[in-house]
Amino acid sequence: MDITLVQGDITLQAADAIVNAANSSLMGGGGVDGAIHRRGGPEILRECRALRASHYGKGLPTGQAVATTAGDLAARWVIHTVGPVHSRTEDRSALLVSCYRESLRLADELGAASVAFPAISTGIFGWPLDDGARIAIATVRDTPVSVRDVRFVLFEAKAYAAFEAELSR
Repeated sequence: MDITLVQGDITLQAADAIVNAANSSLMGGGGVDGAIHRRGGPEILRECRALRASHYGKGLPTGQAVATTAGDLAARWVIHTVGPVHSRTEDRSALLVSCYRESLRLADELGAASVAFPAISTGIFGWPLDDGARIAIATVRDTPVSVRDVRFVLFEAKAYAAFEAELSR
């Protein structure tokens, strides 16, 4: 598996699957989630609504992943995963590991050869960038899948630098 870093907008990536750092409602929101819904168009929201009506009435649980169409994005699928909110008093790292592992597992099931990830939970959910990068890269490296190309698409230079430092270890 090739792991690469890109500084930029994940919604502009051409990949089989783009991972969405979603909120549990699956209805869009801020950050990466809102950007994916806006650029991907109404098809993504329509499928998310259907998922809420059928399997996820209470929302997608933290650490799990589900796929929808990618709508107008340059991808086949969007894989939605809900990252944990960082806590200073409770170790929630297993949930963050699960986001990456379950997203890769689902991408593998779908037959995706390439996956673009954001830095899950490191934005509004407050996960420290260095630790988020460590968990992301270690989990991707340790998850046995047929996916050949994993890209971390990092919007800010600070996030890119944290992932670059971790990838070079």
